[in-house]
Amino acid sequence: MIAKESIFNSKENNMSVKIGLIGTGRAGMVHGRNFVFSVPDAALVALCDPNETSRNEAAAELGIANTFSDYRDLLAFPGLDAVVIVTPTRLHCQMALDAAAAGKHILCEKPMAMTPGECDAMIAAADSAGVKLQIGFMRRFAPAFRELKERVARGQVGDVVSVRSLTYGPSVPQPWMYDLAVSNGPLAEVNSHDIDTARWITGSDITEVFAIGGNFRSPDARADFPDFYDNVTLVAKFANGMQGTISGAQGVKYGYDSRLEVLGTKGILFAGSLKSTAVTACTEEGISSPVIKSWRDLFADAYLNEDIAFVRCIREDTPPEITGLDGKRAVQVVNAGNESIRTGLPVKIL
Repeated sequence: MIAKESIFNSKENNMSVKIGLIGTGRAGMVHGRNFVFSVPDAALVALCDPNETSRNEAAAELGIANTFSDYRDLLAFPGLDAVVIVTPTRLHCQMALDAAAAGKHILCEKPMAMTPGECDAMIAAADSAGVKLQIGFMRRFAPAFRELKERVARGQVGDVVSVRSLTYGPSVPQPWMYDLAVSNGPLAEVNSHDIDTARWITGSDITEVFAIGGNFRSPDARADFPDFYDNVTLVAKFANGMQGTISGAQGVKYGYDSRLEVLGTKGILFAGSLKSTAVTACTEEGISSPVIKSWRDLFADAYLNEDIAFVRCIREDTPPEITGLDGKRAVQVVNAGNESIRTGLPVKIL
């Protein structure tokens, strides 16, 4: 603990951007560790979580003395410059509105909000207060995904024809996710990144979707939440004529699987890999390679780069690389996809 405290104190005492963390769960702690140990010109000075055990464990690990159970008390902490919101989606909008009103810059994890209307309110509040609003689509900061984007821009595969993006997660959904009214389902919780990545790669908005979903691995949800799905496929039409396919699954058990494919008129590009190393073993027992177990392993660099970019846009007074409008566009696709699953019909967005 001495080493952690010394690192924290040395950062806090310079002209660092003072950060408050709202939410100390798995994703929250990824950000928390980054700001304490790895992000230049930043200091994590306070954290908040209504769960006392989670809050105290986070404070002990990160060496943070200022802890709160109510995020509004954290917003009132003296000298705070910015907050990172890592809470269930239904809480994002009000927390962001209150943070903007308090004059705090905002990094809001995905999904941005439950509805496009909530997104509009968050954008307006940040604009009115003159604070930054960055949305946590960290795949844009992943080295492999950025390289793929650059190769597309160079025309390596010609004109883009279609984009395929998938995310399959090993863990079963948390019980609160069964209720689509408070979670927006796996299209939001799992596939928001895929939706944003597809928009980013094509440089175009999604204008129409058709989606199908089913519950194949979550028997506990079937009785009380018959509309819950843990497997989904969404086909998208883009404004510029490109095509897209997005697939999502929860509870696959075998590992964390995130891959991107971009097909062009002159070739194809791939990013992402299920294998955790480049080594494959061939023995009398067969062919094997270790698989990635968690998004925290696959996207560790991406989260760090995302947090660095957030601090940089505050210090340099530049627009965030990923804006509230990017977050809103993803929410629009999520809502349209859920409507398509319910009705069995294609849904137009723009």
